[in-house]
Amino acid sequence: MNLMRKVPGKLLIEIFVNLVLPYVIYLATQAHIGQVRALLAASLPPIIFSLVEFAVNRTLDAMSILVLAGIILSLLAFIGGGSVRFLQLRENLVSGLIGLIFLGSAAIGHPLIYHLARATEMRKSAADGEKLEKLRDNQRFRRTMNIMTLVWGFGLIAQTAVACVLVFRMSIANYLIVSPILSYGATGCLVLWTVLYAKRQKRLAANMQPTPQS
Repeated sequence: MNLMRKVPGKLLIEIFVNLVLPYVIYLATQAHIGQVRALLAASLPPIIFSLVEFAVNRTLDAMSILVLAGIILSLLAFIGGGSVRFLQLRENLVSGLIGLIFLGSAAIGHPLIYHLARATEMRKSAADGEKLEKLRDNQRFRRTMNIMTLVWGFGLIAQTAVACVLVFRMSIANYLIVSPILSYGATGCLVLWTVLYAKRQKRLAANMQPTPQS
């Protein structure tokens, strides 16, 4: 599977937008406009970048809907005011809610990982997408998709729990540095596990196929 693969240049841009810019903006503005407004200002570059990237690169499919839902939830997280800590908590709940979506999709028998993988393959070619779709009713394949979806769901919820603890353990400035590192680290671990698990399942499936008789 090819989930969330990043080219180095794009990754550097995302790190700059999601880590460097928010940190610099917060430090430059918090003394003048207060912590809450400074945090709101610091949140703008990642949200704007996500909106632009969505508008330029996405078509309407399962993956783009998930990205759009994340953007909308991020925007809603900053509506309603409150203290700076509660703003940070609400923003963190975005990944937790997406994790619950993963778990819910597995519970109803429509694992989200399958739909995301199919959307990715369809972008490469219609033939690749159709090839994946033919496996949909295969029991072993469905179990693999369910396990992947559950791991992503629980992984995102665990990331949210750790982030919420850090909100109250760290200064706001330090948290702005640590939060993206936690997010990229958790996502990287999930992607790596997904790739290794998918390869292992493919090997097991290949070994179980009957050897042609000569």
